[in-house]
Amino acid sequence: MRALCLNVSLFTATLPKNYTPLIHSYCNCSSPSFPGDNGRFRLRVTTTRRRNSMSEIFLGDEEEVEAGENEKFSSIAEETSRAMRMRRSKGVVDTEEEEEDDSSMLLSLSVKPDRNMALLDDYEMEELDFVPENPNHRSGYVAVLGKPNVGKSTLSNQMVGQKLSIVTDKPQTTRHRVLGICSGPDHQTHEPCLDVPMQMILYDTPGVIEKKMHKLDTMMMKNVRSAAVNADCVLVVVDACKVPAKIDEVLEEGVGDLKYKVPTLLVLNKKDLIKPGEIAKRLEWYEKFTDVDEVIPVSAKYGHGVEDVKDWILSKLPLGPAYYPKDIASEHPERFFVAEIVREKIFLQYRNEVPYACQVNVVSYKTRPNAKDFIQVEVIVERNTQKIILIGKEGKALKLLATAARLDIEDFLQKKVFLEVEVKVKENWRQDEGLLKDYGYGGHIQAL
Repeated sequence: MRALCLNVSLFTATLPKNYTPLIHSYCNCSSPSFPGDNGRFRLRVTTTRRRNSMSEIFLGDEEEVEAGENEKFSSIAEETSRAMRMRRSKGVVDTEEEEEDDSSMLLSLSVKPDRNMALLDDYEMEELDFVPENPNHRSGYVAVLGKPNVGKSTLSNQMVGQKLSIVTDKPQTTRHRVLGICSGPDHQTHEPCLDVPMQMILYDTPGVIEKKMHKLDTMMMKNVRSAAVNADCVLVVVDACKVPAKIDEVLEEGVGDLKYKVPTLLVLNKKDLIKPGEIAKRLEWYEKFTDVDEVIPVSAKYGHGVEDVKDWILSKLPLGPAYYPKDIASEHPERFFVAEIVREKIFLQYRNEVPYACQVNVVSYKTRPNAKDFIQVEVIVERNTQKIILIGKEGKALKLLATAARLDIEDFLQKKVFLEVEVKVKENWRQDEGLLKDYGYGGHIQAL
C-alpha cells in the first residue's frame, strides 16, 4: 500500500484561472480539489505517486485580484505559506495559527464532495478516470448499518479489498464512521449488461445501540443517522447465528429521519457458522417479516457472497462520475488509521471496561528523510486505575501494546516508524461534548 498525502487547497472562487497550476505543484499527486459550500476548496486526502512528497497549501486573499498584480500576489503568497507547508506536510499543526486556519484543517465526515464535472478541468477529469463518452458510469454512497458485533467492518473491508476498519471479537469496536472507497474501471457482474465502470463509497458505521450510557454513545448514533442521510442505498447486516428478529430499531436509528425510502438490502452474515437448511429458514423469515428489497446470505470472513452484495449495490447506484480518484481506498488521513490500529490492539490485549474507556489520539507525526518516522500517540483513560492496568507491572503491558501496534502500523504505512505511547487521565471524557468533538465524534476529524 502506498503512503498517504494530505493535500489542502484553500483556493477562493475569486482567484484568477492562472493560479490554478499552483495546486499540488509540490507533491505531484493525482488529487483534484473539490469546492465546498463555503466557496473554498475543502480538504482532500489521497494517495500520492511518491512517498514523502511535500503538500501544497495556498492561502488565497478574499478580495478580487487585479490581473496586473497576479505575479506580485503569487510571490507574496508563496513566501507567506512556505513555512506552513513545511510544517503541515510533516503532520505538524502550528498552535499559533489563527482559529480560522485551524477550523479549515478539519475533514468533514458528513458532507459529500461535489462531483459536478463542470467545475473540473481536463487534467482533473483525467485523474478521476471519468470518460465523458461513457454515460454508464455509476457511483454513490452506501451506508452499512447493523447492531454491534454482526460483522459490518469485516464486510466493509472485504468489499474495499483491504483492512480499513479495525476488527475484534468485542462489540462496539467501531466508533467513527469509516469511509472506504471501492472503485473499478469495470466491475464484472453476473449480468453482462451491468458490466460498467463504478465507484462505491462505503460508510462503515458504529453498531446501533438502544441504551446510550454516555454522551459518546449519543454522538456515535448521530453519526450513524448522518451516514444514512447521505446514502444512495443501505445495507443492514444481521447475524445469521442468532434467532431472527425485527430490524425496526436499526432502520429507525439509521434511516428514520428520511422522508423517502432508500433501497435497502439485508445482509445475512456468518452463514458459514450454520447449516444450509437453517440459512433457508432465516432467509424466508427475513423476506416475510422485514421491509427490505432483498436478502443475501454471506460469509464476510471468507468473502462468500460478497460479490452478490456488490452486484446488488451497483444496480441501485445512480449514474454519474466518480467522487474520488480511482486509486485511493479512503479519504481519511494516515494519522486516523494509526490511532485506530493502536485502539484495536487495546481491544485485543485488555478486557472488561478498559478498552471502552480508552481514546487514542496522534499527537505528532513527523516524517524524517534520514531516520524512522516519529509518531507520538496518547491514550486517554477516565481513571487512574485504568492507567495502571494499561501500563502494567514495570511497564511491560504498555511495551507489549506499543510493539504490536508498531508492527501493524509499519505494515500499513509500508515503512519503519518510531512509536511513542503515553497514557493520560481525563476524567469522564466520554461525557464531555467539547472533548468528544475534538476527538472527531462531532462529524469532523483533524486532517493533520
